[in-house]
Amino acid sequence: MATTIQVSKELLQALKAKKVFGKESYEDLIWDLLEDHMQLNEETKKAIEKSRKEIMEGKVHSFESIKKEIGLK
Repeated sequence: MATTIQVSKELLQALKAKKVFGKESYEDLIWDLLEDHMQLNEETKKAIEKSRKEIMEGKVHSFESIKKEIGLK
């Protein structure tokens, strides 16, 4: 079942600017944007988990310790 939505003129212009090719449907464009958003979330989760592991393994240094090491404070 298809439906319609109302968007502001500003949003319509932003969506038009995101189109890869002129005849791309707004549905395809919205699906692409949603997919990008979901991928980013998964990538972010992986990056957070990697960072947590590095912290637990002591592979990181605080900003304060780096400043002391290079003689800034």
